[in-house]
Amino acid sequence: MFFRFIRMVARFVVFVLNGNAHYQNREALPQNENYILVAPHRTWWDPIYLAIGARPKSFSFMAKEELFKNPILRYILVHANAFPVKRTNPGPSTVKTPVKLLKSTDLSLIMFPSGTRHSTELKGGMALIAKLAKVRIVPSVYQGPTSFSGLLKRKRIDVRFGEPIDISDIKKMDKAGMDEVERRIQTAFDQLDKEVNPNYKYVASEKKS
Repeated sequence: MFFRFIRMVARFVVFVLNGNAHYQNREALPQNENYILVAPHRTWWDPIYLAIGARPKSFSFMAKEELFKNPILRYILVHANAFPVKRTNPGPSTVKTPVKLLKSTDLSLIMFPSGTRHSTELKGGMALIAKLAKVRIVPSVYQGPTSFSGLLKRKRIDVRFGEPIDISDIKKMDKAGMDEVERRIQTAFDQLDKEVNPNYKYVASEKKS
């Protein structure tokens, strides 16, 4: 599969560039089911590290619509299981496409609940996708360099996976339901950050994506 080939290439590249990545609690990742792997979005390469750490599972992911305008990049993205999303005005396909993939293929989904850690808009989308697809949500965090120079200095990178979150007990994805999903996920993010480094502070101004 093209995705696994690309992941193998990416694994080699990031090893050459950094070579100091550590993956924690991989045993928490579900083995025989699809799921949504979520994390705070802290740098443009954190999805690469999430996909590497969660191997051998294959994933689909969302990418902004503009990236698909380039035919070469479009070919790579499509064959790497990406699908386009309008960030400014998401349509029904933003939910329908990942739900279909989660229910009818062996692909799980990597998704960042929001463009920034404190935004709530996309967390509702993630909750709705998980509910409709009847899958669990696996929280994770990336701690490491957020600048390319930091990556090249071989600063330590930690990716920690958390226990799957089941939201099947939440009957409605109304505001109260969305808020409860958000609470569970944010609590998991905070706990995972503390487990990696109790003194960790993410500085939003350093964010590169």
